[in-house]
Amino acid sequence: MTPRVREILSWYGAENPGVLTNMARMLNHGRLAGTGKMVILPVDQGFEHGPARSFSKNPDGYDPSYHFNLAIESGCNAYAAPLGFIEACAREYAGEIPLILKINNSDSLYNSKAGPISALTSSVEDALRLGCVGIGFTIYPGSHFRKQMYEEIALATREAKKAGLAVVIWSYARGEQLSKEGETAIDVIAYAAQIAAQLGANIIKVKPPSAHIEQNEAKKVFQSHSIRIEKLSDRIRHVIESSFNGKRVVIFSGGEAKGTDQLLEEVSELALGGSFGSIMGRNAFQRPKAEAIELLRRVMDIYVGKT
Repeated sequence: MTPRVREILSWYGAENPGVLTNMARMLNHGRLAGTGKMVILPVDQGFEHGPARSFSKNPDGYDPSYHFNLAIESGCNAYAAPLGFIEACAREYAGEIPLILKINNSDSLYNSKAGPISALTSSVEDALRLGCVGIGFTIYPGSHFRKQMYEEIALATREAKKAGLAVVIWSYARGEQLSKEGETAIDVIAYAAQIAAQLGANIIKVKPPSAHIEQNEAKKVFQSHSIRIEKLSDRIRHVIESSFNGKRVVIFSGGEAKGTDQLLEEVSELALGGSFGSIMGRNAFQRPKAEAIELLRRVMDIYVGKT
């Protein structure tokens, strides 16, 4: 146990030894073991966006075992996926990579103007059966259905932590009262991270924020208190600060597919702003395997200052 990992675990004083052990399993695994930084491979896109959109760029990705191997060979801290993908290979790769079971999911075949909501697709019991270290859950702050989602994750969090599992919350603000630009606005992203922390998340996943400010009341505060948001690193620093003054692990999504140089430049800004890491799906598994491994390792190197 390194001093940095021990420090991070000390921020979660209300958690039982099981939760802390599973957090330590992630923080002490892979190429970033012991650094306090994390790179996680998430592959829920087949469920969320459909198979062709997700895997046709790299057809190897249609096979669930491909993603296990990619996470292991690249040295990721953990692999996150819905029930089907994890269940398909959990026995074969038992103990080789910490697993996070994504217990709610949505599809892109139906859109509601009131806002999105994900269905419960698996359970804490499934996560235990499959040897997972934690559960993943998506909430959509701003959605008409946020009350239901907050209540669902509150219940799932109690069950997971009682069983010693860590809780990872994907917090994506969306809804009819938010503009498209507002979904990644700095005030909205920081608010989404705060909500996830208040809901008991051990690890928070949000998108990198833009310099746009969506809420008029928030804009007044940003201006009157001179909160810096010009650079991405400034905005990341504010999101980290909004997550219990940096005492919650916050990682950022890779977002839409982008070129290698653009992606690594973004990661450099994330690291400079104090991000605990990245959770990178499409930008990794849609590349050929050797290229994906090289990319993920370069991302890891950035987080520990090797580049």
